[in-house]
Amino acid sequence: MSARLVVVTAKAAAEIEQVAEWWNTNRPAAPDAVREELARAFALVASQPRIGAVARNARLGGVRRVHLGRIRYHMYYRVTGRSVEVLALWHASRGSGPDL
Repeated sequence: MSARLVVVTAKAAAEIEQVAEWWNTNRPAAPDAVREELARAFALVASQPRIGAVARNARLGGVRRVHLGRIRYHMYYRVTGRSVEVLALWHASRGSGPDL
């Protein structure tokens, strides 16, 4: 099976931008860590979309998450047809997860 297209929702894009800005300001030793971790996660879910853990706290059906260990965030996504839709980026210490 070929890799799926990764589509980032507007909400997730805003969260990613906010996290990247914070990271660039507060983690100058690794300013590209967010970009690098997301690139790895996008490639992973594009090629193996069912690899993430099922997000049991989501109202939407089929939501999964992968942990981005280097930056300690979870990327929430779901498979929709031939694409993977990125729904949220959520810090691992923030509790139960985003409102999905």
